[in-house]
Formats: sequence, structure tokens, C-alpha cells
Amino acid sequence: MNKELRKFFTELVEAPSPSGFEQPAQAVYRRFVKKYTDDIKTDVHGNVIALKKGKGKLKTMICGHVDEIGFMINYIDNDGYLYVRPVGGIDANLLPGLRVNIYGGKGVVRGVFGKKAIHMMDQEERNKGSKLSDLWIDIGASNKKEAERRVAIGDIVTFSPGLEVLHNDIITTKATDNKVGVFVAGAILHYLAKEDIVTNLYSVSAVQEEIGLRGSRTSAYGIDPDVGIAIDVTVTSDHPGTDKKKIGDIAIGKGPVIAVGPNINPRVFELLKKAANKKKIKFQIEVEPGGTGTDANTIQTTRAGVATGLVCIPNRYMHSPNEVISLKDLEETALLIVEFIKLIDDKTDFIP
Repeated sequence: MNKELRKFFTELVEAPSPSGFEQPAQAVYRRFVKKYTDDIKTDVHGNVIALKKGKGKLKTMICGHVDEIGFMINYIDNDGYLYVRPVGGIDANLLPGLRVNIYGGKGVVRGVFGKKAIHMMDQEERNKGSKLSDLWIDIGASNKKEAERRVAIGDIVTFSPGLEVLHNDIITTKATDNKVGVFVAGAILHYLAKEDIVTNLYSVSAVQEEIGLRGSRTSAYGIDPDVGIAIDVTVTSDHPGTDKKKIGDIAIGKGPVIAVGPNINPRVFELLKKAANKKKIKFQIEVEPGGTGTDANTIQTTRAGVATGLVCIPNRYMHSPNEVISLKDLEETALLIVEFIKLIDDKTDFIP
């Protein structure tokens, strides 16, 4: 991954963007793709849609969702402690002791999730899991008035940002779900900057996936694409506590994951595999016997229907403060889809 792409990815994952509050990350996306597009717009929902015009009539939509899980401040008690509600799916057991960033009109405020210390618990309390309603955020305030000078009801909260290399190309950071999809949507435009393509390429950084696949629905309706590829993360079975008989054999470092199932157009599936083989990119197959729970769901059923595919980046510890991916998998996902785009034109038949 070159320096420009690495900088783009780092800025994306570090920008705060819980569902409904995505614009700091969208600013990163707009800034990066601006020089590679013929047109770029932000719609009323907050989706950013970047267009690279092709020579033909076909419209292709590449979509990653930019929103991440997080929290909103819901209550400040008399002692200055903050209580929050979740934005998206949160495992409360991961939270005690975690450092967080709070974003509002008064600047970034640091805090830490508090919980009664284990020394103060009886055995019954120790055996119970954490509930978000029993946790609080400590910002060092001595009372409510002092806290309210720094934060406000409705301010958003994210896990502490930062990217760290674990080993070689294996990195950990918050919100690879799904800043990786937005990275791919932008990286494709970067790689195609000097290429003539037939299809009209719409690279979309969509909002509010974590609370109901909303941004992909509204952006796909506006674009009315012929073909749509959703980019997301997927769980892996390469760590303790997983069952490959249920999940399949999915691992980080072994390449992009191409989904197959009723949510996926069979001709798109075959063309994605053809593109990977042409570029000699190793890939993995994930079986999805129903809806995928990704933006592919809404893209597929837009208007009269869209020929849809789903390509995922293997991701350990999803919806945690420290998700783990391979940068090689990430870059190869972008290169695979670049080749897919080159393979299609107005004569490509997507009828099953």
C-alpha cells in the first residue's frame, strides 16, 4: 500500500463517525476522491457519491458504509458522571476500563468507562456480565456543572482512535467495520485515475448501515445502478472459540472474501472470481444462504432490482475497540474490484 493510500486509510479509521454523525469521516473521503472524479456530491441523507464517467451507459455502484458503532450521552448525574446509549451493536462486557473520545461543540474530551472494582463485588456480582446501564464515563469532573462545561447531552462518543501494527501487514484499530469498505471505494478511483472505463462508476461512502442499511438504500435509489458491489467486513474462523462447520473457513491474510447465495447475482459472482483469477489474487468463498445483513441487501432490491455482489475483508473481533485485519487483504480487495470494473461493459449480461 503506497503512502497516499495508507494516509487515507489512517485518517478514515481515526475520524469519528457513529451512525448519523458521519461527516468528519465523509470530509476525509471527499478530500481524497475529489481529484479522481468527474462529479462528487453529498445528498440530503449524508451519503457521498463520487462519479467517474465511462464511455458506455451501464452504471456500477461500489458501496462501503462509513458509519461506526458508538454512543451518545444520555444523562449527566450530580457527581459529573456520564451515562450513554449505544449507537449500533455494542458488547457491554468489553467496555469497563476503556478510554473513549467524546465529540461535541466544546472540543474533544477524553473519558474512561467506569465500573465498580472487582475488590468491591460480591461473588454474585462477579459472575454477572456487564450492562451498559450499570456503566458510566468518567471525565474527571467533580460535579454536574463542571461536566456540563465540557460536554452536553447528545454528544457522540467513540472508542479511542489510533492504528497499531501487530506484525507485518496485520493491524488493529477501531472501526475497520466499515471504514475498509469506504477505503476500497476510494482506492478504486485512485487506481483507475488514468484508465478509460466503459461503465459509469459511482463510488459511494454510505451512512447509517449499522442502524438499518439506510444510506445504501437511499443512494442506490438515487443512482439507479445496473450493477452494485457492497464492500464490508466479515467474521473469521481463525481464532479460538469458532466453529468452521458453522462459519466456514475464513481467515485474515488469505485474501478477499466473495459471497455466494440468493443475495448475490450469479453472473456477478462468476465475474468477481474471474477478475480475481486474472489478477492472480487468492480469494475465499463465504456461503450466505439468506440475506447478508450488509448493504448488498438493500442494493439488490432497489427499484426493479440490481445485479449485486458482496466482497468482504476478513475481520477479527468485530464491533470491538480493537478489530484486526490484514492490509494485504484490504488492498487486494480494491485491486480485485478494479479488475471487475474493467471486465464489464454495456454488452455484459447479468440476467441469471
